[in-house]
Amino acid sequence: MWLIITTLAAITTTLIWYFKDPKNEYKLGFLALIFWGGTLMWFVDHVMAYRAEGGEFFEVNADATMLGVSVIIVALLVWVTALFISDPRGVLRKR
Repeated sequence: MWLIITTLAAITTTLIWYFKDPKNEYKLGFLALIFWGGTLMWFVDHVMAYRAEGGEFFEVNADATMLGVSVIIVALLVWVTALFISDPRGVLRKR
């Protein structure tokens, strides 16, 4: 389930970045790269585990969903930190 959640977050963030933030003022490209990196990592993990062990390709349960949500929260925290450091509107530099 975390692969599905991360993939949806990557697609959504990429579309928002492409259509709403073409100058990358809010570093949505950085957030999209975080999500795409996670998606690629978990896709490779799923393929290798499926080839080695078999079974279900997508794990759909409460634990997998919570892991997916946790990954989204951590990625958003990293993005917000990077956004505060870059301060695109100059709000923190005014003080």
